[in-house]
Amino acid sequence: MSLLDPVAIIIGAGASGLAIVGCLTRLSIPYIILEREDCSASLWKKNSYDRLQLHLAKQYCQLPHFTFPKNFPKYVPKSQFIQYLDSYATHFHFTPQFNQLVESARFDESIEKWRVVARNVGSGEAEEYSGRFLVVATGRESEGFVPVVEGLGGFTGEVIHSTGYKSGEKYREKRVLVVGCGNSGMEIAFDLAVHGAKTSIVVRSPIHILSKELMNWAIELLKYLPFSTVDSLVLLLSKLWYGGLAKYGIQRPKEGPLTLKRKYGKSPVVDIGTYNKIKSGKIQVLPATARIKGDEVEFENGNSHQFDTIVFATGFKRSTHKWLKGDNYLLDEDGNPKPSFPNHWKGQNGLYCDGLAGRALHGAGLDAQNIANDIKSSL
Repeated sequence: MSLLDPVAIIIGAGASGLAIVGCLTRLSIPYIILEREDCSASLWKKNSYDRLQLHLAKQYCQLPHFTFPKNFPKYVPKSQFIQYLDSYATHFHFTPQFNQLVESARFDESIEKWRVVARNVGSGEAEEYSGRFLVVATGRESEGFVPVVEGLGGFTGEVIHSTGYKSGEKYREKRVLVVGCGNSGMEIAFDLAVHGAKTSIVVRSPIHILSKELMNWAIELLKYLPFSTVDSLVLLLSKLWYGGLAKYGIQRPKEGPLTLKRKYGKSPVVDIGTYNKIKSGKIQVLPATARIKGDEVEFENGNSHQFDTIVFATGFKRSTHKWLKGDNYLLDEDGNPKPSFPNHWKGQNGLYCDGLAGRALHGAGLDAQNIANDIKSSL
């Protein structure tokens, strides 16, 4: 096991890791970046559906020091965003260590550096790295999470996580249940309905539905008006635009959409057409699942329906707690920052996190700049 010694060690080569690289490179700070997959931005390249596109206008989603091409549309689709990320990597001479699964990272007080042990996924060989600074850039998504549902193991149809879903084309005329009503679940349900699937979606908790235009408008207003004022305006306008949702099986939360995002990291649903599909009956809204028997799913209201496929759009479990040792300040057991915004990115002993504040790509870019500047001032 050899020992490599850069100034900063970055864990994760997704968009957050790229943003860190861009900022460190501009400040001429040596780094090494470890990525468990065989490519950068693996979530976008391997584990996202074809219809995916950025919900916010491109000016809010570009990474530091590198703009989107002018000919890109306002809402950048998946293929062009991947192209942008690859161009970003080329521009900043991005050279990650791929297939490196981090097994442990701990601060060694005797040398005042972080020691990181990573194992090559292919060869099984271990490498040890040490550096004055450690940046956790694994993002908010790590391992696909499928909840425990009674009888799921005996379901006679197909069961997939949203990371395995690409397109609704092969589900035409199939009975498909989407479990999870966040943005991924709502967009997958829309895609299924567009492709002619008999689509249902589980909505078990209250959600806010906003249009793309309203989301972008809110971001602009926050530059000039108090947070609470903008939150109230956004809630009022969403009620005027979408009307009462209860008749479709959807409840609105009591707190505003921006407040929920800030306090709990729960994003509003950005509507790409799903609402009209629900309104027209093309997508059926169902309550929480109770149990599964064969191809039949029973719901908490006592009703049962048969399905050919279940898609779990139920989010992710982060694995940070498995390998990050000795940190009692920055990240909790779920991999979320303990310090509140805007101090969420900085820990102790040179530990940082990027992209974990729930503020999308724009937030990851701001974190990266703060982290790079802080490292520079410490050197």
